[in-house]
Amino acid sequence: MSLKSLISTYQQQVDNVLDRCLPSTDVEPTNLHEAMRYAVYNGGKRIRPILVYLTGTALNIQSKKLDIPACAVELIHAYSLVHDDLPAMDDDDLRRGKPTCHKAFDEATAVLVGDALQTLAFYTLSQTKNAAMITTLASGALGMVNGQAIDIDATGKSLNLAQLKNLHNNKTGALIRASVKLGALSCVDISAEKLQKLDNYAKCIGLAFQIQDDILDIESTTEILGKSQGSDIAHNKVTYPSLLGMKDSKQMAQDLIAEAITNLEDFGEAAEPLRWMANYIVTRCY
Repeated sequence: MSLKSLISTYQQQVDNVLDRCLPSTDVEPTNLHEAMRYAVYNGGKRIRPILVYLTGTALNIQSKKLDIPACAVELIHAYSLVHDDLPAMDDDDLRRGKPTCHKAFDEATAVLVGDALQTLAFYTLSQTKNAAMITTLASGALGMVNGQAIDIDATGKSLNLAQLKNLHNNKTGALIRASVKLGALSCVDISAEKLQKLDNYAKCIGLAFQIQDDILDIESTTEILGKSQGSDIAHNKVTYPSLLGMKDSKQMAQDLIAEAITNLEDFGEAAEPLRWMANYIVTRCY
C-alpha cells in the first residue's frame, strides 16, 4: 500500500470510529448532537489521529488497537477549534471553508459543543483502561489550553523567539506530542529511549506545523486555507515570519523536520510513514 493510500485508509478508519462514538442526530437534544457532528465532520485532515496510527505502525501495532486513542485525540482537537473560533477568542467566521460552529448554530451551542466533545473524548479513552493514555491526553489538552491563554495574553505584545516557541510548544505542539505518545503507549514494552525519541520527533513536527501555518497565513488565500487569510496580522499576533522573516522561518521549519526525522533512525523502514508525515507538514498548502 502506498503512503497516500495508507493515510486515506486511516482517515476513513477514524471517521468510522468517530461516527460510532458521536451521539446520533435523532437523539435529544438533537440540535446539540447535530452541532457536534458538524464540528467533527467539517473536512479536517485528521493529522492528529493519523499520527496515532502511524506511530503504532512504526511499532508494529495493529491499527484496530489504536482506534480509541485516535478517536479521542480528534475529539479534543475538534473541541479546541470550536472554542478557539468563538468571538471571545479568535472570533473567526470560517473554518475549513465552512461557517464556524457558532456561526452555523449559535454561540451558546458552540460552547456546549466544545464541552461535550471534550467530555466525550475522555469517556471514550477511559474504555482503554490505560491510565497512562488518559494522563497523556489530559496533559496534551491542558498544554493546549495553557498555550491559548498565553496566546490571548500575548496579542498586541512583543515576543522574543523563546517566548514564541513556548507559546506554540504548548498550543499547537502539546496535542501533536500527545498524539504520538498515545500511539507509542499502545506498545506495552516500549523502551524509555524509544519513547523519548518519538517525543523529540513530535516536538519538532509540532513546532514546524505552526511555522507552516504562519507562512500560509501570509502566502496562501482564504479559498485555499478554508479560513480567513491574514487573520494573524489582523489580530496583531506575533508570528515566525513577523519575527524572523519569511526566508528564515522556512529554513527553521526545514531544520526542525530534519531533526525530527533523525530521531526515527532506530525505527527502520516501519517509520517511513512518520517520515512522510513530517515532510508533508512543511509542504502542505492548507
